[in-house]
Amino acid sequence: MTDDAIEHRRLIVAGTGIAGLTAAIYAARSNNDPLVLEGDEPGGQLTLTSEVENYPGFPEGLSGPDLINKMKEQASQFGSDLEHGIVTAVEGDERPFRVELRDGTVYTCDAFIAASGASARTLGVPGEDELMGYGVSTCATCDGAFFRGEDMLVVGGGDAAMEEAHFLTKFADTVYIAHRREEFRAEDYWIDKVQKKVESGEIEIMRNTELLELHGSQEDGVDHVTLARNDEGYPSEKLDDEGTETFDFDVGAVFMAIGHTPNTGYLEDTDVELDETGYIVAKGGKGGGQTATDVEGIFGAGDVVDYHYQQAVTAAGMGCKAAIDADEYLEDLPEVEAESEAAAEADD
Repeated sequence: MTDDAIEHRRLIVAGTGIAGLTAAIYAARSNNDPLVLEGDEPGGQLTLTSEVENYPGFPEGLSGPDLINKMKEQASQFGSDLEHGIVTAVEGDERPFRVELRDGTVYTCDAFIAASGASARTLGVPGEDELMGYGVSTCATCDGAFFRGEDMLVVGGGDAAMEEAHFLTKFADTVYIAHRREEFRAEDYWIDKVQKKVESGEIEIMRNTELLELHGSQEDGVDHVTLARNDEGYPSEKLDDEGTETFDFDVGAVFMAIGHTPNTGYLEDTDVELDETGYIVAKGGKGGGQTATDVEGIFGAGDVVDYHYQQAVTAAGMGCKAAIDADEYLEDLPEVEAESEAAAEADD
């Protein structure tokens, strides 16, 4: 243990979303005494969802916060220690790992599971925070079914926006896509699929258009939105131009599809491989160790790895895998340490 570490733990889990809490439950049941650190977004993205109907085992549905609280209770019941702490750095060059928190607290651990998730990008426009989870969402798969028959607005111009808009046609009267430029960033595959929906009248595209404000209440949801349009694009930067039109538009739900930012900054100084957008590159494959990273003893689970599915149930499955992978690593750890000590004695 380093001099400045206040405590050594067998396993530390960063994150209290579905992936982190599932890992905690499995790890605690394996007697690995996990310390689970809850960051800036306790419970992760699921806490922004007012109603969850697609998580197995709850036929009547439940709120995102309720599901997270039940999982916290379950993790604690089996011996997990849940504490608030934002990980700012992990030193993976030596063993045990050194884990530093934003408040200066330092832990060491034998294994580490990164389950700190990815934060959905938002616009920061008026009404967004107040209506998030009440008609404003960052996940069409999670929440689209709640707004059957409504007109829906998707904000964005990349693959995620096209995919979400295409999916929402299952439920919406009409899906509108608002994009601040003329050209989309999405791949041709998704543009072609959306165009077919445009031709059938299920989707309408609003180019060079930006969302300025959301109107409604938590009791009644989204009532309407305020949009701006300018033929040259980026209308929010040209509100005083004569060519900019500002208008109110009636929709019953708004889906932000402008991407996610993985919470992996604390791993940047390690040898853990991150892709160009910051997601952890895990081993994958068919056998054990699928959640392993390039650093032995560090594992990744949930939205911090998965930029495609990003569902509660897939995050839970990956959290389970990470706990099992970590357990197998920890089971072999005493043998590795003994071999290292024996080699050191031989050198003397």
